[in-house]
Amino acid sequence: MTSRAVPGSVRAARLVGAARRGSRRLPPTVRDSLVPALLLLNIATTGAPQGLPVAVALTAALALPLVWRRRAPLTVFGAVAAAAFVQWLTDVQLPADVALLVALYTVAANAGRRATLAAAVVAEAGALLACLRWATDGAFLTPFVAVTATVVAAAVLGLNVRTTRAYLAALEERAAHLEHQQDQQARLAVAEERTRITREMHDIVTHNLSVMVALTDAARYAQHRSPDRATAAMLQISETGRQALTDMRRTLGILRTDEPDAQRHPLPGIAQLEALADQMGAAGLPTRVEVEGSHSHIPATAQLTVYRLVQEALTNTFKHTPAGTRATVRIRCSAGTVTVDVTDSGPCPPPPGAAPSGHGIPGMRERSAAYGGTLRAGPLPGGGWGVRTRLFLDSAGAASA
Repeated sequence: MTSRAVPGSVRAARLVGAARRGSRRLPPTVRDSLVPALLLLNIATTGAPQGLPVAVALTAALALPLVWRRRAPLTVFGAVAAAAFVQWLTDVQLPADVALLVALYTVAANAGRRATLAAAVVAEAGALLACLRWATDGAFLTPFVAVTATVVAAAVLGLNVRTTRAYLAALEERAAHLEHQQDQQARLAVAEERTRITREMHDIVTHNLSVMVALTDAARYAQHRSPDRATAAMLQISETGRQALTDMRRTLGILRTDEPDAQRHPLPGIAQLEALADQMGAAGLPTRVEVEGSHSHIPATAQLTVYRLVQEALTNTFKHTPAGTRATVRIRCSAGTVTVDVTDSGPCPPPPGAAPSGHGIPGMRERSAAYGGTLRAGPLPGGGWGVRTRLFLDSAGAASA
């Protein structure tokens, strides 16, 4: 580590750099074996013949431990430092001293800060001893500063590599976490959309099939006594079937951007409640609709929710009440809320099985909860059955309706 050894060290450093650049695609063990091999080749081809065996032995002691530097960086550094101290004791100058810098870099890149500091102190002590013994013409300061700079550079470079490696590992972990989180959100969105479509299909199929069955029974009953009424019922069955197909295409068409029915037919809303009441009346459930306030400011999704709530409530009334029952639908619209009130004149208390079961009431509760509402369904004090809820248009859950 003297000024006389600087050309040899520079040449060795260049060989080490060339070896690292040319071996990036090799396995780590093979890559680490190239540095000792080049150092041994360098001393074998450039060393003086009279001291060659000692130089080769010391070079091997300095360089060969580097083969295992990634597996045990602290142990390898200790072995190299011990070999360097033996070299100092035997007063032999070698370009292979660069192995101590490589070992220091490996400690800084793979061990903690305390281990790096300890290794840097040992390397600096070696630099001091080398300069005290081998500095020529009293030129101690210049080689000492130069060697100290290389020690600091090796430690700082290793710390930077370690920091960069930790940063990249944190980025990979964060990316994996974000990917997992995104995958979970996608699954939740799919599950939510599946639930929404299932709810829509349940309402569409249950309502329209109930109406079509009732109209079919009525048409069969009236086909001999009143052919005109039977014909009207059959026409109503056909219209109900077409409406059901349209609703199904509209619901499923949301999943396809090329589905024309989703654009041709607007979502049903409060304005379509009169047509729904006429349909229920034709099926045998006279229904009156009362709308208070303007509904022009109500979003289409909220109007669809109101429509589906009324449709399901009327379907339940139609299925679970005897003939002669009448239904009333009251909708009250204000700036921030919509109140839905559906009542019927069925028997009270309801007979066994009259209380709606299955997915109807839970589905209505889910729709209402999406707008911050609480649905109440049950017998009325004066007789009949009632379904009531209030939707809050500014509710945070409205988007999920």
